[in-house]
Amino acid sequence: MAPIVMICRRWPRVISVLNFFIKLDRSCILDKVVFIDPFFWLVYCLKQFAGGEAKFAFPTLIFAKISWLHDKIKNFFLGVKHVSRALEIGILEGDDIGLEVVPETIKVMRVAAKKAALDIHWHPIPIGRKAFDELGNTMPEGTLDRLDSLDGWVLGPIGHQAYPKNNPHSINPHPILRRHYDLFANIRPAKSYQGIASLYNDVDLILVRENNEGFPPDRNLHLGYGEFRPTPDMTISLRVITRQGSRKVARAAFELASTRPRKIVTAVHKDTVFKLGCGMFAEECRLMAQQFPSVSFNEVLVDTMAAKLIMKPQQFDVIVTTNTFGDILSDAACALVGGLGLAPGLSAGPERAMAQATHGSAPDIAGKGIANPYAMIMSGQMLLSWLGHKHQVPAAIKAAQLMELATENVMKAGQCLTRDLGGTASTVQMGDAIAQELARL
Repeated sequence: MAPIVMICRRWPRVISVLNFFIKLDRSCILDKVVFIDPFFWLVYCLKQFAGGEAKFAFPTLIFAKISWLHDKIKNFFLGVKHVSRALEIGILEGDDIGLEVVPETIKVMRVAAKKAALDIHWHPIPIGRKAFDELGNTMPEGTLDRLDSLDGWVLGPIGHQAYPKNNPHSINPHPILRRHYDLFANIRPAKSYQGIASLYNDVDLILVRENNEGFPPDRNLHLGYGEFRPTPDMTISLRVITRQGSRKVARAAFELASTRPRKIVTAVHKDTVFKLGCGMFAEECRLMAQQFPSVSFNEVLVDTMAAKLIMKPQQFDVIVTTNTFGDILSDAACALVGGLGLAPGLSAGPERAMAQATHGSAPDIAGKGIANPYAMIMSGQMLLSWLGHKHQVPAAIKAAQLMELATENVMKAGQCLTRDLGGTASTVQMGDAIAQELARL
């Protein structure tokens, strides 16, 4: 009777295994190999049957190691380096100029994907004010469920300040997405281009900002709100710094710097005043530096950094800092190279990434067709590059490289730029120019 009882107790697991046979996900495994691969089925079935009560469960880490070793052995005998698969990418247009710059971004990404033979499945998902007007919620029910099935998404700027007040259905999606998917690293490049009016012509730096802690009260607590007013004349704002959060963003910065020519990380903080909070962040950066001996490491106090960034930004390569410091310094950095229209961004986590430009929704120019699509297009480029490296999809890396080259060529040519860059082109015309240059490469 014991085996029968065991099977009955595990019946949901049995059904899960059978369903996997029936609905085989051919996008993430080699369909010609899986049916003759008993080790794959052994690992999969063990995962299903051991996934219930803790006393029967195998440690997740062991399964991860087994699966990793299995893939290495399988690919060795098959003579392949990578298992190609389609990328699942969401399209969330956002508000105001997001409805104009996101379509241009997707247009360019489609051309790059075709050029690089990259298969992408696109998933339009409503969000923001348009979703509120049409569906009654700025973040409609089921949004997270749909995002759960994706590798990443392109998110247009969110104009949440104009949402209806005191309405539980008009929420700001930003902090929810960042916390739910642990998008802890906000990566913001600042790069000058020949021919584009700027204070400096030779800047090429990246700021890596911690994204889920610090001062912002909408994301620094699990429950509750990180800002409160105990009396009419007193407001208290909480700043949250954790070792785990500091360690993760420090690692992201050092890993990024290790791929760049100069290989320099600068940690920005104020541990002379915030001895515990900034002190903890600085400690984790110093410890991480020991794991990357090929990367040079230095530290700058945030007030000193404000001066150095303005006076000689060329000395910096990768800057890592806490949430609010990073939010301020990244805007200053993009101002040095031409403004917020040249400020792409990527929020990355352990499993997913979100392309989102640094600039806001710019309601004052929305609908006029003059918004600069550069920042959003290059945010999409960063997403493809991240996904390519994360999932070992060489075609995605190639597509990202092509997007970067085509965009740089259009910028340097200077013949099809929007007004903020000194040109006369519309949003669509600049997007078309980049897409056409990409197709020509």
